[in-house]
Amino acid sequence: MGTIENMRLGRYGIWTFDFEDQPATLIRDSVQELEELGWPAIWIPETVGREALTHAGFLLSATERLTVVNGIAQIWSREARWTRGAALLLADAYPDRHLLGLGFGAGKPGAKPLQAMNDYLDELDADPKTNPAPRAPIRRILAAYGPKMLELARDRSTGAHTYHVTPEHTAQAREILGAEPFLGVEHAVLFETDAAQAREIARKHLHVYLTTPYNIAKFRRLGYTEEEISGAGDRIVDDLVYWGDLETITAKLGRHLEAGADHVGVQVIGVEPGTSAMPHWRRLTEALLPTV
Repeated sequence: MGTIENMRLGRYGIWTFDFEDQPATLIRDSVQELEELGWPAIWIPETVGREALTHAGFLLSATERLTVVNGIAQIWSREARWTRGAALLLADAYPDRHLLGLGFGAGKPGAKPLQAMNDYLDELDADPKTNPAPRAPIRRILAAYGPKMLELARDRSTGAHTYHVTPEHTAQAREILGAEPFLGVEHAVLFETDAAQAREIARKHLHVYLTTPYNIAKFRRLGYTEEEISGAGDRIVDDLVYWGDLETITAKLGRHLEAGADHVGVQVIGVEPGTSAMPHWRRLTEALLPTV
């Protein structure tokens, strides 16, 4: 399987939206405890206000060993030269601890994802030599679902990051990427054993993903029917959000590793905004991380 030289990622990490609406003091306490518990990596998005590279820098500054992964920094949020400058500084200040995940994100009307990403990478790689070389290289991965974007991730980055996918998609992605590139997969989990309640929470979480064009295309390729997608049917909900008790959830997460993932970013959902998922992260620690 793929690895990223000198980077500490492990088989499992924490993937979270939680820090988008928490104060800095709570975020700092959380990441320091996660590091103490032994989590090797944390994944953060860029969605509702936290700027991706300053967010990553804050988490890196608050910890000593934790790897911080942008999952993802949207290419429309900043020009490529500013992304390069920020990534160079993080690579120099925190060698081998920052993984730059780039993605098309919400996009722009009329923009074609593959062309837009290619153009962005061209500009990113046009180094004007204005910053000193970092102590460790910048490592980047691309958000990728479809075959062509996965091929681009294989050819122009260290690997791929996939989001809201199934183990079947993971197997397909590994086949396209080949053996060497890194494949990091996110999967949502919910600690709720009542089926009706779990599916209600999961449907609220999945609504935006079941109604956007690129996600719909992804789900169609995976064999879900129009009715399952538009109606958030039980099968697709259960496949995209692993709910139940700890044993059930962790057994299902392992399917991604069996299918070819190098790393699984576990996203705990069902947590009230502004509160912490730490109790759930502590439970996952015991089940997923090796005993030190």
